[in-house]
Amino acid sequence: MKIGVVMGGISSEREISLDSGKEIISSFNKDKYEVVPIVIDKKEDIITKTKDIDFAFLALHGKFGEDGTVQSVFETLNIPYSGCGPLTSAICMDKDMTKKVLKSAEINTARWLCVKSLGEIDYDYLDEIGYPVFVKPNSGGSSVATNLVKKREDIEDAVKLALKYDEEVMIEEYIKGDEVTCCILNGQTLPIISIKAKTEFFDYKAKYDSSYSDELILKLDKNIEDSIKKVSLDCWNVLKCRVYVRVDLIIKDGVSYVLELNTLPGMTANSLFPKSAKAVNMSYSQLLDKVVEYSIK
Repeated sequence: MKIGVVMGGISSEREISLDSGKEIISSFNKDKYEVVPIVIDKKEDIITKTKDIDFAFLALHGKFGEDGTVQSVFETLNIPYSGCGPLTSAICMDKDMTKKVLKSAEINTARWLCVKSLGEIDYDYLDEIGYPVFVKPNSGGSSVATNLVKKREDIEDAVKLALKYDEEVMIEEYIKGDEVTCCILNGQTLPIISIKAKTEFFDYKAKYDSSYSDELILKLDKNIEDSIKKVSLDCWNVLKCRVYVRVDLIIKDGVSYVLELNTLPGMTANSLFPKSAKAVNMSYSQLLDKVVEYSIK
């Protein structure tokens, strides 16, 4: 099987994607597959550079990668690819849409406001939510242009910054609790990971430099662990996920609040999904095998 590892792309997360792609290429079993790098520099490359592959392993992040667009192209080209389908990818990339779906399914998520301009900021509602709040691009990732804003007068500058990266900006309630992530592979939960950032929150630096965060497999009270896994699987089902997804949550007073779903989880050496798989004695190479197997099914 000729596998093209599709990486790079045109989003703000291009460099992370290239790192993921290199890690994936080096870890694939070369006795089982012919593995080729496919670096995307412009949108047309998705068509012109993938003609001769049997399977596309997506190492893309951000827009034109996780948002369903690339997935739709591969559906059209009849090339199997890793991860969720176009609809699920599109919804999960849009944090506002994700929260609306979760709320309709009575799944806990932090309160939020989505704006397209400074004039749409509802300060009365933000006062009701209370400070601090997170301000971030609605369809962004890796915490790029994400800020924890502690007072009303700093909201405008944070929104201006986020608008440079996206057409919509989310202003979200800050819930002080324990941040965890639950990885799901083919509908089965893997061990839960606790995220302890040494920065103010789990920002870009903490995500990609291991010296700025501690990520540990948790030994939890069974009731809390069962609750986290149930909520994560509820998200998987209601958003019609497939193959593999990472669910990020905050746990406060034993209650789980879903932050977001990642339909193309990071696959660098420091990424959470490979760490969770390793905790059940699944090597990186075996994890890649499983992603290919479940994607083709």
